Amino acid sequence: MTIDWDQFDTAVGDAADRSANTTDDILASKISSLTTMTDAEVKELLPEPADVEALGKLLKIVQSASDRNTKINQIAANGEAFAGVVLGLAKKFV
Repeated sequence: MTIDWDQFDTAVGDAADRSANTTDDILASKISSLTTMTDAEVKELLPEPADVEALGKLLKIVQSASDRNTKINQIAANGEAFAGVVLGLAKKFV
């Protein structure tokens, strides 16, 4: 599946701007469309809009054509921003 990352970034950014303290339905729907998670799971695991937006950025890095080391460096450079995402996703495994 080809993903238009520019359109995705715009939609996620717009949804995050509309959402004050909780992940709104549009934002959760955008993320769930790219993952095996449902909208409800996205909202439960990533209650902060900034975390959902960070997940979008993380997925963009993971799906990029860059080599593994470049992806690792990009993820490490954004480690603080991705911390909430990692915490939320780790909860799914525990």
